Amino acid sequence: MEFAPQDLAQIKALGKQPEEVTSQLDRFVNGFPDIKLYSTISEGNGLYKLSADELKQYIAKYETESEGRQLVKFVPASGAASRMFKNLYNFLEGQVSSDDKDVQAFFSGIGRFAFSEELKALLGDEADNLIKNKDKKVVELLLSDDGLSYGNLPKALLTFHKYTDGNTSKAIDEHLVEGSLYCSGSDNKVSLHFTVSEEHMDLIKSYLAKSVPVLEKQFNKHYEITFSIQDKVTDTIAVDLDNQPVRKENGELLFRPGGHGALLKNLDAIDADIIFIKNIDNVAAQWLIQDTIDYKKALGGVLIDIQGKIFDYCRILNNSQSIEGDMEKEILHFMDTKLGYKIPGLFNELSEKERAAFLYTKLNRPLRICGVIQSSNTGGGPFWVKHPDGSESLQLVETAQVNLDNPAQIDILRSSQYANITDLVCGVRDFKGNKFDLMTYRDPDTGFIAEKSQGGKVLKAMELPGLWNGAMSDWNTAFVEVPATTFNPVKTVLDLLNKEHQG
Repeated sequence: MEFAPQDLAQIKALGKQPEEVTSQLDRFVNGFPDIKLYSTISEGNGLYKLSADELKQYIAKYETESEGRQLVKFVPASGAASRMFKNLYNFLEGQVSSDDKDVQAFFSGIGRFAFSEELKALLGDEADNLIKNKDKKVVELLLSDDGLSYGNLPKALLTFHKYTDGNTSKAIDEHLVEGSLYCSGSDNKVSLHFTVSEEHMDLIKSYLAKSVPVLEKQFNKHYEITFSIQDKVTDTIAVDLDNQPVRKENGELLFRPGGHGALLKNLDAIDADIIFIKNIDNVAAQWLIQDTIDYKKALGGVLIDIQGKIFDYCRILNNSQSIEGDMEKEILHFMDTKLGYKIPGLFNELSEKERAAFLYTKLNRPLRICGVIQSSNTGGGPFWVKHPDGSESLQLVETAQVNLDNPAQIDILRSSQYANITDLVCGVRDFKGNKFDLMTYRDPDTGFIAEKSQGGKVLKAMELPGLWNGAMSDWNTAFVEVPATTFNPVKTVLDLLNKEHQG
């Protein structure tokens, strides 16, 4: 389409080029190519299952060899928590009654929420009676700015857990506690980076100004906390169901945030040797935290172990004119069994120099170690994926990326025994200590299109290649099975009633 002068001015103000927006509009018409699942993973076939001895060895390796390395815990924490309370909003708006099972579960369990005392204090002397009668005033005071404002706060600032000493803890507190226990160097510094929404930045900083000194004293650590905002340049244009650009009331084009894949730019700005990634709502209460600490360290140990071997091979292959036969076999076996990459058939047609260069290119990439859990209802997860050149690689795949009209693809999807839990440890420097440009290792063909609503109208929005999906498509990858106790997400308020959040 041809953009009007005011459209071009708006696009330029966002830091975009018209060609980029045109390309996005073409995507709505033509779609994204499907991911070709090749097979599921299993022990010895793309999956590490650590024995008790191996767990101890990798923990020890991390504790010893992480000394002197720059460690950062990266926490995507953008956005409001309003989606946690969807059914409660429906209750307020009369779309469901007090007989709705989720509404009943909320009221019957209200005393078990860590925020219950704060809420009851606002309700005053009538609290018990209002709760018993499932009065909407209870929900209004929970969600509105006249009360706890949980419908507008970020998840980071919701009270998640209550401890036997009477103290409560917010989601962001639990990340700080975790960080002190596995992301601390010899100087006792704990570095954390949170991606936050611009409207929540001051709230979060104000809260941490009070919370951090208490935790520093408790753990004898010094916290170094940094923040970033999802860059508007990563927003994507929205269209109607006829793939025509949607405009706001003032006539401007409507752009929407491009999903968590937009945070690749934020991650790329982090300068560290080892980066831990974990979502803001996936935190272990401190009575469950030991598994999380052990396996975070073990994942770090696996990364250090694999990365050390990669660096050795890269030094051999760098600018090499040839590669000795036994060494080539050793590297190919390593890539197949440790890095989740199977070479294409054309590799054998290359000259010695070309084969050495090919292997060097495939080894000299960012590295991610991904924790996955056993699950029979994955909705996507870790798979072997087939590429057009005939190679195979390990990928984290969303259901929306798979052709659900293909019975063979559905069979692979449904036969998966594992799920992605967004539990990653990343190495983003090469064997010379130079930081990789992460933007060059994503696959632009791995975004997807989803239906959304704006002002009561249905529209189509585009998600950029997901941060741990297509945005890391060209990384070296290893999957490690971790226990379910390390995965405790809070997607709805009722999840806070699950036993892992209840003590």
